[in-house]
Amino acid sequence: MTTLNTYGPLVGRILIGLMFLLAGLGKLGDVAGFSLYLASGGLPAILAWPAILFEVAVGAALIAGFQTRIAALAAAAFCIVAGLLYHANFADQMQVAMLFKNLAIAGGLLMFAVHGPGRPSIDKA
Repeated sequence: MTTLNTYGPLVGRILIGLMFLLAGLGKLGDVAGFSLYLASGGLPAILAWPAILFEVAVGAALIAGFQTRIAALAAAAFCIVAGLLYHANFADQMQVAMLFKNLAIAGGLLMFAVHGPGRPSIDKA
């Protein structure tokens, strides 16, 4: 159990952090398309770059365990807002699944906000 307590949070941070990091980097391939997608949810298209930079930064922070509690809270809020703006179409079962995926990720991030990053992290160094 000691190994799980030591390395479980690290694995969790890496898995959730990679999702944000790769999503942000992936959007770099079509910033214009992402801008249009943002506008379709009612947000200004000009927020595309800040959103991309946020995803990359929060992903890297989670992976490294740097300012983990703050990064986790910010990422949880991001997941909830994105889910409600872009996946709250209850007539579409896939969108409902995406909404609950966002909410579940937010729940995992809240665990990091409450319990911290675990031992192998910059915050604990």
